[in-house]
Amino acid sequence: MASITQGNKALKAGAIMFWLIIWEGASLLIGEELFLPSPVRTMECLVSLVPQQEFWSAVFFTLCRIILGFCLSLASASLIASLSYRFVFISILADPLVKAVRATPVASIVILVLVWVRSRNLSVVISFLMVFPVVYTNILEGLRNTDGDLLEAARMYRMTKFKKVRYVYLPELSPYIQSAISTSLGLAWKSGIAAEVIGLPDGSIGERVYEAKIYLSTPDLFAWTVVIIVLAYLFERLFLLLSSRLLRRAES
Repeated sequence: MASITQGNKALKAGAIMFWLIIWEGASLLIGEELFLPSPVRTMECLVSLVPQQEFWSAVFFTLCRIILGFCLSLASASLIASLSYRFVFISILADPLVKAVRATPVASIVILVLVWVRSRNLSVVISFLMVFPVVYTNILEGLRNTDGDLLEAARMYRMTKFKKVRYVYLPELSPYIQSAISTSLGLAWKSGIAAEVIGLPDGSIGERVYEAKIYLSTPDLFAWTVVIIVLAYLFERLFLLLSSRLLRRAES
């Protein structure tokens, strides 16, 4: 098992190196930093950004808002999915709204939300809206696919609602919750950053990305993109780890 894990890690590292080499080769072939900076030049820009106070301020600003939007959406979507499972009329009412949000382009939603929300809070609302349909659909599907035999056994043994949730629903929902979190985390980051690029709240990562584009500073643009990818990856790994531990503890 350990050798398989090490082999998978080596393959992933090799894949990353392969694409870095392709990137470097394309950069050398184009020969113009304005269109495609090299990986080395991108890392130089990133290293120059890290010691700056403005860098960490922008990271903190965006990170807090996207996490807040994601957590609020996770909680509210789980609650409404549970109510939709319990009450059919809530499911009927929620269905058109969920489908409308899922089908509407992010840019359109951002522009609409900007009419009612200040740009500083835009990424919170957009992350919330983009994550909601994914979590809602997954949790509702998990509830509807709960093993009927387990529910019947819980009724026969007259289990309390708390025990039924803990020992029947949570184990059945666990893969659906993990899938929803894994899918929606990346969506939260993409939509949140897109909202900041359009709304341009002061001191955000989106503002820095927009400024890099306006001033044709392509290496800075690539450097900030790397920052976004790393933050999204770390946040996803951390949140999945925490959620899996919480679910295991709740089920035990």
